[in-house]
Amino acid sequence: MTASDATAGPEGRLLRVREVADALAVSNMTVYRLIRDGELRAFRIGHGWRVPEADLRSYLARGRVG
Repeated sequence: MTASDATAGPEGRLLRVREVADALAVSNMTVYRLIRDGELRAFRIGHGWRVPEADLRSYLARGRVG
């Protein structure tokens, strides 16, 4: 089992906030704001947040980046 397999679930890979921020070319705080405002679905796991990869793809498809 690889590290990416460990974070894979029925909705695909679960991405850390930093990974989402890098993909969107924004800061971590912007990602936290998107989560807080309900723009991006996320799950609290331990002390961190995880965003399903499918939800990031859906967000990008909606064109709300920038």
